[in-house]
Amino acid sequence: MYKTILVPHAGTVAGDEALKHAIHAAKGTSAKIILLHVVEEMQHPMTFGLAESERNQLLSGIRDANESIRKEMGKEMEKRIAKIKESKVTCEVRVQIGDAAEKILDAVANDNVDLIVMAKRRKLKGMKKLFSLGSVSRKIVENVKCPVTLIDIENL
Repeated sequence: MYKTILVPHAGTVAGDEALKHAIHAAKGTSAKIILLHVVEEMQHPMTFGLAESERNQLLSGIRDANESIRKEMGKEMEKRIAKIKESKVTCEVRVQIGDAAEKILDAVANDNVDLIVMAKRRKLKGMKKLFSLGSVSRKIVENVKCPVTLIDIENL
């Protein structure tokens, strides 16, 4: 029986499908779902040619943009929490800024996650697609000890 189920969610239909699977796994148990969205941080451009005030203004603008996206995605994830609560499953939503794989691995380690349910993307065709995972999916599968359920978005 699972106690903590992590659902990394990119705000997509595929993520919604992964969430449905997690709700099904948690329903009727004492399991908690952690719904995690990670905003990929905007890259900082090279600023060596700028005056310090221009550099600070540019970096502040990037930080503000990242925070604005984080808040907006927080609202989107809150909408999905309603579905979880309808199923009488305990849940928590988190929206963080950073590298998706790193934030997912941090949550697995810090929250004693014992199941991950997430969508994956395949971009290749033919035999290659049988052995391929996206970079985030691959990093998660290769670095955790708990079970990982990958929802294939091609079948939706």
